Amino acid sequence: MGGGARQLAGYLAALGGWAAALAAAVLPHWRQSSYAGDAIITAVGLHQGLWMTCAAQSTGQVQCRLHDSLFSLSVHIQISRALMVISLLLGFFGIIVSVVGMKCTKVGEEDPVTKSRFAVAGGIFFILSGLCTLIAVSYYATQVAREFFDKNPLPINARYEFGSALFIGWGAASLSLLGGSLLCCSCPAKEQRGQQYYRHSQPSTAREPPVKMSSSPIRGEQCL
Repeated sequence: MGGGARQLAGYLAALGGWAAALAAAVLPHWRQSSYAGDAIITAVGLHQGLWMTCAAQSTGQVQCRLHDSLFSLSVHIQISRALMVISLLLGFFGIIVSVVGMKCTKVGEEDPVTKSRFAVAGGIFFILSGLCTLIAVSYYATQVAREFFDKNPLPINARYEFGSALFIGWGAASLSLLGGSLLCCSCPAKEQRGQQYYRHSQPSTAREPPVKMSSSPIRGEQCL
């Protein structure tokens, strides 16, 4: 795979990961009511996300309610919300920086070394964005599993389990890490750097004035 094709594949993968992370952050399906157990109650299904809680009835009606106060939320929800916001910001910066550094764009094409460095910087932004998404989703999933298997007086069908947004977040983190890694492979080779250095340094040596040699003999007394 050529350098330009690798950059394009990495950019598309990272862009898809950022869009999936945005969808995961907005969706209220980070955890949902468990339907395990003998007495299954399907009249009302509860879904909880980072920003709202929704109740879906068997008739198809869905009612959602935003979280009232930030300070009344659990710690894992606050941490996951902050990490997802940071992830989206880093991914947004990665989208802008990567466009400048890609070979298929004409921005800064007169300096390919600096252009490649922009592509690597965009890849680093995407990798950091993927790591933030991965930490947020995994930490939230750990809390859901801990509450499910903890000594809880509630029946199993009244507890919560993983929602679909968690799986979307894991997929988004994987795409962002893959795309950022491909963009980080855009670093120019040493031979290209040397050729560019020689190309920039060659005109400067041609402008140097010649050194004039004196035709008069140098006497030994002058060196004493």
